[in-house]
Amino acid sequence: MVQGRTLVLLEHNNLFIFKFSIKKMSKSRGIQEKIKSFEELLSLLPSIRERGTIVWTNGCFDIIHKGHIRHLFESSRFGDYLIVGLNSDSSVRALKGPDKPKMPEEERAEIVSAIGCVDYVLIFPEIDTTRYLSAFHPNVYAKGGEYALDTINQEERRIVESYRGRIAFTGDKVNSSTEVIERIRGQ
Repeated sequence: MVQGRTLVLLEHNNLFIFKFSIKKMSKSRGIQEKIKSFEELLSLLPSIRERGTIVWTNGCFDIIHKGHIRHLFESSRFGDYLIVGLNSDSSVRALKGPDKPKMPEEERAEIVSAIGCVDYVLIFPEIDTTRYLSAFHPNVYAKGGEYALDTINQEERRIVESYRGRIAFTGDKVNSSTEVIERIRGQ
């Protein structure tokens, strides 16, 4: 059952109002239960697809900040079920350098799965999501505002376009984990 709710966020004297859906979850379904393996998600997809549209997004989600939260909420609005691909520690190092991530993958996965609009989290070791887009065929592939059609991974783009999926972009780039770390350090 899906119920409409309104979330009001107050930030630096600006009022942001987001309207989104909250899925009623059984009290027995904890945040750990949202973290799935590739095989588990693959087996769940037919029943999920029967109930609604699937949105896939992915990222490192190292130090969670408002840009992450906004991206996830906006992504969830593109469909009924949001699956978040979370880069493993090794793929974050390959993408961002040897001093990243600051938080281990298990902790990052648990934090992301605790966000209400997220339905499932998958930790993946690759540096791109071609395997998952090919296997899952999400209705919508959501990317952050720092991307555009010509700057996303073009193989991922071809895969989504091949099955007539939609590529959607959320808001503007609003922070990075590196920026948050630098602010904490006072730099």
